[in-house]
Amino acid sequence: MPRDLPLGNGSLLINFDTTYTLRDIYYPHVGQENQTDGHINHVGIWVAGQFSWLSDPAWERSLRYEVETLVTDVTLRHAALGITLHWSDAVDFDRDIFLRRFDVTNTGDVAREVRLFFHYDWHIEESDGGNTVYYAPDTTAVIAYRNARYFLASGSVGDHWGIDSWATGYKEFNGYQGTWRDAEDGELGRNPIAQGDVDATIALHLGMLANGATMTGYHWVVAGTDYRQVRATQHLIQERGAASFIDRTRNYWRLWVNKSVEPMEPLTPAMIDLYKRSLLMVATQMDNDGAIIAATDGDVWTFNRDSYAYMWPRDGALVANALSHSGYGEPTREFFRFCARVITDAGYLLHKYTPAGALGSSWHPWSNEAGQPQLPIQEDETALVVYSLWQHYAIFKDVEFIKPLYAPLIKAAANFMVQYRDPTTKLPGPSYDLWEERHGIHAYTVAAVYAGLQAAANFAECFGEESLAAQYRSAATEIQVATRHYLWDEQNGRFLRRITVDDHGQITPDRVMDMAITALYQFGMFPADDPQMTHTMDALMTRLQIKTSVGGYARYEDDYYHQVSHDIDNVPGNPWFICSCWAAQYHIARARTDEELHAALPMLQWVVDHALASGVLAEQVDPNSDAPLSVSPLTWSHAEYISTVRWLVGKHRRIMASSLGAEHPATVALRDAPGEPRRDA
Repeated sequence: MPRDLPLGNGSLLINFDTTYTLRDIYYPHVGQENQTDGHINHVGIWVAGQFSWLSDPAWERSLRYEVETLVTDVTLRHAALGITLHWSDAVDFDRDIFLRRFDVTNTGDVAREVRLFFHYDWHIEESDGGNTVYYAPDTTAVIAYRNARYFLASGSVGDHWGIDSWATGYKEFNGYQGTWRDAEDGELGRNPIAQGDVDATIALHLGMLANGATMTGYHWVVAGTDYRQVRATQHLIQERGAASFIDRTRNYWRLWVNKSVEPMEPLTPAMIDLYKRSLLMVATQMDNDGAIIAATDGDVWTFNRDSYAYMWPRDGALVANALSHSGYGEPTREFFRFCARVITDAGYLLHKYTPAGALGSSWHPWSNEAGQPQLPIQEDETALVVYSLWQHYAIFKDVEFIKPLYAPLIKAAANFMVQYRDPTTKLPGPSYDLWEERHGIHAYTVAAVYAGLQAAANFAECFGEESLAAQYRSAATEIQVATRHYLWDEQNGRFLRRITVDDHGQITPDRVMDMAITALYQFGMFPADDPQMTHTMDALMTRLQIKTSVGGYARYEDDYYHQVSHDIDNVPGNPWFICSCWAAQYHIARARTDEELHAALPMLQWVVDHALASGVLAEQVDPNSDAPLSVSPLTWSHAEYISTVRWLVGKHRRIMASSLGAEHPATVALRDAPGEPRRDA
């Protein structure tokens, strides 16, 4: 189920699903140690003897964020119960506190007593055993812990501080369903402690609520590494008031997302709103230690018994590039430092990494079918880190930051890219494609390596190593020439997505239409208006367009991943958000006038129209129903939208500057506008 409302601060991440059910509590890393393991954490309301869980279908829901913040704006209405709830949820931007303000309105005809119940299905350190949960009278809270992970749950209503009742108990064995069942009669059993496979429910009593009246209260969960830490934070909340933490978090994110005020023509207000929401979504998926996580939607576990909660260097590099061009230098610096820590001695990055920097799980083998060694890599991941790092430096000119990365990251990666070449074609050696499905020499990888080598050459020139720069540029040129020779399919008049070369130098082409071929112009190998490129792009955009009412573009022909339709002629695959962004980027790259530039706007509007109401972008959507598929949100989807917006706005400025003329006084400001994309295309 999609995660509609992520909230986080780089160490504590909270995810709600589409029913406004809390599903994930990640701590102390974004994407690592899901303390509820994706299980349902119930919230319920008791009204004068009637009870309802907020996940019940009788609730009418509006799940959104407050504008330009990471504070939720959620309204729930239950006509039969005669109750309206408004919620403002936040994770404090600085301290590891999850806070919830609730406003309960009695829309019934008479005064009624109201109680709220908050349940937590603890799997601390992702373990269903060895957990302890107990009532702590000195903090009027329930505390759950295992090893160095502590979670304190409490709240307040009006002037009353602390919880009114609690239940601690067992679940998921011997027929135990959990303490949430204990809440359905409006009373909790007050068992003081439970150990093992445990959960807990707390109650906040709102008292009698007159008809038409509203009562406000707060609930919070404090995360920490020991009892003293969570107790001290609890006392701080009592001293300052829970509202102050929500208020300051609201203000922080509004400052953060508006750090650069600039014209955004020709975007519509809805496109600008999604741009800002995408920046905020990316922020929730970034760990304070530098990892940029692909997705934290735990439900994908059911597809292949693993998750997207890893740092893929490619995804991270593209996200970092989007942030750099949007003026956010500090978060991207931590990402590049992370890459420098994990790169191998040989100069390549492996498949994916945990947020703590360990090697992630992988399906890329270290040997081929004959048992011979092969590198289990996607080489575009190594190349794009160097490419994005140069983009960062071109914007911020932070040479002090680059200095310690030059030898261990930039030169090491570039030397590997120069050496790891196919002897027959001089193209990059075989690796896995960006979709992680096929082995060979791929158009996307070839373009990324070209861009990575050019970026490394730029760095080498900056550091005065001219001969090294010449070596990198020579290799990039050889790859560019070889791409025209070996990846051009004369038979069909377009570039191939892949070739394979056997031990005898025999080349086998892969003619499947794949939107990833767009990388050949995206990363500057060929101009977007190169005839071979235009023939290729015209063919891709025609063949991969979804011919249903949903629309959009597929990754490639007959895409099997979460496949919904086998009508390949009309639905070559599910529509992916990144593919519509790539289609828009092609129009932007080719535009020479504002009229031509506006051809990209329908693709951006498609992204806006198919986002969830909260602004969250999934990986892909159902080509018939428009429902989100796979993970949601996907950080890469938001990053591609950000990049497309930056590219479009920057291109508009250049076109405007050209139309004003070189002598016009506005042209200097237009050319130096902050965050303008510096693309090679």
